Amino acid sequence: MTFSIETTDPGSKARIGLLTTDHGPVQTPIFMPVGTAGTVKAVHQRELVQDVNAEIILGNTYHLYLRPGLDILERAGGLHAFNGWQRPILTDSGGYQVYSLSNTRKIKEEGVTFKSHIDGSKHIFTPEGVMDIQRTIGADIIMAFDECTPYPCEYGYARESMEMTHRWLRRCIDRFDGTPPKYGYQQTLFPIVQGSTYKDLRIQSAEFIASQEREGNAIGGLAVGEPAEEMYRTIEVVNAILPLDKPRYLMGVGTPENILEGIARGVDMFDCVMPTRNARHGILFTTQGIINIKNEKWKDDFSPIDPGLEGYASSFYTKAYVRHLFKAEELLSGQVASLQNLTFYLWLVRQAREHIRAGTFVNWKNSLIPTLMQRL
Repeated sequence: MTFSIETTDPGSKARIGLLTTDHGPVQTPIFMPVGTAGTVKAVHQRELVQDVNAEIILGNTYHLYLRPGLDILERAGGLHAFNGWQRPILTDSGGYQVYSLSNTRKIKEEGVTFKSHIDGSKHIFTPEGVMDIQRTIGADIIMAFDECTPYPCEYGYARESMEMTHRWLRRCIDRFDGTPPKYGYQQTLFPIVQGSTYKDLRIQSAEFIASQEREGNAIGGLAVGEPAEEMYRTIEVVNAILPLDKPRYLMGVGTPENILEGIARGVDMFDCVMPTRNARHGILFTTQGIINIKNEKWKDDFSPIDPGLEGYASSFYTKAYVRHLFKAEELLSGQVASLQNLTFYLWLVRQAREHIRAGTFVNWKNSLIPTLMQRL
């Protein structure tokens, strides 16, 4: 993997970059649709390419390990061959799922034991095992195994968790560097900065992660309930330390506002389930604001979903029709809504790149956020 910076915004830390993998280029800042179990829910891979123009998607180690399982993925030739997606893929290490399974897992120095949410069977994730699993899944970008702390989190626990995440990282690096890539293309390992919202811990973690000199770095443990201003402050602290010439990935974030504020602070990569999860509940992100398409007010509104967005879902379907789909509980409802939200998110980062290039990013961001976050 290579990364180069094209230009930076004169009024902020925002920058445009080009990340190149063996499965193709990714322009940054970028949003990665979440394909947890090998699929971005309710959206065809063809639509992701032709309509959304997604340049990279995310898969999840925990879910893919449990189903379809490593044997199937390896026999298929990896996730790219299995699901037909020929652009880059990033895999989350499963650390967040371990965090969310707090009632059915135990964390020890060796790793994490947990019960499957599918059948209750017991499993263990170790740093070494997670590297092997992600090699087999076949991601272009592999995440280190970490522990994601909750919010709020006591200082002592946050420090111990961070230190263990660092020890796990050393084991991840040893295993990753000691094993060859599979399926004939290169794979890259990103470490993850932790430390909850404690400034001194985030500084320690960012310094340790930067010292590992990997091709890219991630910021984890945010968007777990902390106030937005805490998130932004933490990003600023971390990005003041992480290398300027390597991509920075803010994990699990977030709202359109979060993404724009993250870009302004020097973040290059984002992912979040929000576009597709909210879509399945009838919440649409548009260039005019946020729509609950189930509301009565859209019953006889025959205007396009989003007149300000050039996209198949935005221009082809009317608000009244999409409301009808949800009220009739038609499967097409989630597909159309997901397509709209993902098209919007990718439009947002493309617009950000254009304004960074033009040197107008800050004024554009500040004027746009109130519009995007209003409820229509």
